Amino acid sequence: MSIYWQASGVVRRLPDTESAALLDLTHEIATKELLPKAAEAEASAYFPREIFTLLGELGLMSLPYSEEFGGGGRSYEVGLQVLEELSRAWMSVAVGVSVHNLACFPLANFGTAAQKSEWLPDLLAGKLLGAYCLSEPESGSDAAALTTRAVADGDDYVVNGTKAWITHGGVADFYNLMVRTSDEGAKGISCLLVDAETPGLSAAPPEHKMGGNSSPTAQIRLVDARVSKTRCIAPPGEGFSVALAALDAGRLGIAACAVGLAQASLDAAVEYSGVRIQFGRPIRDLQGVSFMLADMATSIEAARALYLEAARRKDAGMEFTSLAAMAKLTATDSAMRVTTDAIQVFGGAGYTRDFPVERYFREAKVLQIVEGTNQVQRLVIGRSLGRGPGL
Repeated sequence: MSIYWQASGVVRRLPDTESAALLDLTHEIATKELLPKAAEAEASAYFPREIFTLLGELGLMSLPYSEEFGGGGRSYEVGLQVLEELSRAWMSVAVGVSVHNLACFPLANFGTAAQKSEWLPDLLAGKLLGAYCLSEPESGSDAAALTTRAVADGDDYVVNGTKAWITHGGVADFYNLMVRTSDEGAKGISCLLVDAETPGLSAAPPEHKMGGNSSPTAQIRLVDARVSKTRCIAPPGEGFSVALAALDAGRLGIAACAVGLAQASLDAAVEYSGVRIQFGRPIRDLQGVSFMLADMATSIEAARALYLEAARRKDAGMEFTSLAAMAKLTATDSAMRVTTDAIQVFGGAGYTRDFPVERYFREAKVLQIVEGTNQVQRLVIGRSLGRGPGL
């Protein structure tokens, strides 16, 4: 029987009391450990590795994976709500957890029993931080056009190329590399699990971004990097299917992060509009502001409901690709609108760094781009139409 959990004005439906306890823990960590540090860390582009270590020790880094290898054994429905709660306090950390889960996905879902036994426990425990490497300087939305090449040489692959826009680039302990092992287009792509200490692998300086500065993004360069063939996840040539499956799940993570960021923006706008007095009363009593807040709240609840429904379909073993795209599209577009309107509620104050909403606005933009731009999400949705109720 479902139960309801509530904190700071957000009500969640959860499957059991254990999940509620997990949300209690997450809310406490987010409130006490993340929220007080976020603004200063973002301003200085500080990467909080100690936070990820803490989350790993608490079992929050790999909730949707099997307990057999150290995962949390939780449903996506619950795991995504944990992500949302983290993002409400500090988006960069939540996105980092989502990306780590994305980096664990190929091994957990496509690795052999031997590969899982050897590498998965440390990955799922959060002892090792992961990154996912699909995009390249000339291959973004057209991911199948990637050119990073792995050439067989005895028991190894020799890898050359450059990966771009890599979250955790330069700070990750392992990288999931999508590489070309033949010239057969999408069928010529393979997935390699590569240790960060591999000779020939290096990270460029972090990109200078408008937001999310505590989450380093950098190019990964490979020059004659030798990677054992035992580190090929799934048979050679099946890497593109692995990549797409991982992105379906990853898009749900980004949707949850977007909802958390939007909720933080609404929280700030509601609080400020209650103490800002104009015309003799709080501005949230004025219809123009009240209606704006109402639209923000409605948009957030709609996005939350959509990502949770997509998660329930995934948990039930149903097709969810199109719904994941819808959730990512809706949630990230909502976050962009809500953060924009939050600045409007603050007026001139919202345009300054004295209040958090200008940072939320800058952070929201990237969510419309990562894990496939929202234009790509529309392509995915459009192609699914007419395929029946399973989408």
